[in-house]
Amino acid sequence: MRTSHPTTGQTARPQTSAPEAAAGVEQRPGGWFMRRAGAYVALTKPRVIELLLVTTVPTMILAADGLPSFWLIVATLIGGAGAAGSANAFNMWWDRDIDQVMNRTKKRPLATGEITPRAGLVFASILGLLSLAWFALVINWAAMWLTLGAIAIYVVGYTMILKRRTPQNIVWGGIAGCMPVFIGWASVTGGLSWAALALFGIIFFWTPPHYWPLSIKFKKDYANANVPMLPVVSDDKRVAAEMVGYTIAMIACSLALTPLAGMSWVYTVVAAVLGGWFLWSTIAMLRRAQGKASGKLGAMKVFHGSITYLSLLFVAVAVDVFLPF
Repeated sequence: MRTSHPTTGQTARPQTSAPEAAAGVEQRPGGWFMRRAGAYVALTKPRVIELLLVTTVPTMILAADGLPSFWLIVATLIGGAGAAGSANAFNMWWDRDIDQVMNRTKKRPLATGEITPRAGLVFASILGLLSLAWFALVINWAAMWLTLGAIAIYVVGYTMILKRRTPQNIVWGGIAGCMPVFIGWASVTGGLSWAALALFGIIFFWTPPHYWPLSIKFKKDYANANVPMLPVVSDDKRVAAEMVGYTIAMIACSLALTPLAGMSWVYTVVAAVLGGWFLWSTIAMLRRAQGKASGKLGAMKVFHGSITYLSLLFVAVAVDVFLPF
């Protein structure tokens, strides 16, 4: 029913309550679809995938000793993104119970119920099968088997077996995060090499000093969820000391790449400088943990530094291939 304004005589529009207005927004064409699509994208952990793909392209350039075909790069990235997304979705499906009690993860789609466990499992399975079929049909069988191994290691090895049982979970489970360099190398050459193993080693030893600082920040979350990350069951001094040890091994692998892949002095210098910088950041964190330096522990500074280190190192790998000496 229309009503007249008491002073102007103008016809007033019917008032809509806040809940009705919200419902109207939800019922806009495409609104439900976009919200649901966003939830499924979130299952794949796209930010994690980005870092994995950053290491894949330089690896392919090194394996080809130049620029591989544009189509091969795109095809490998598509398959790799699908496989990583599948593994991450399986991880969220299995861990939905602990995700609900951790502040960092409580808004994930399976934790909130926005996506049902069954739908999440079906999505992860289909995405994984499609990625494996893609590698087998479009690239080669070697890349397909390595991709299957990466998914299995992350889902079964890390998520189902190691994560809730041992503080070394991220060390051995991190093998899955190293597999993109094997997959990228095999996509180009159809096999592996000692140079690929050195690249694998860089990421393997990089993973603990990358992930443990994040675990320190969210130590209470992991403790509440009964996940025995090393920072939960050990003091900061031991965690920082192990980070220093893994960083030294990581630097050794980065320098071993020079003779194994025939890298130039430019890459060698960059690898040494970047490695020295990151090593110093872990040593500084250890000194703070021991109380020998002032200031907070600075774990997240090391976390962000680890991402910078890996990104710049793999950029150096790619650029070195095109140097004229």
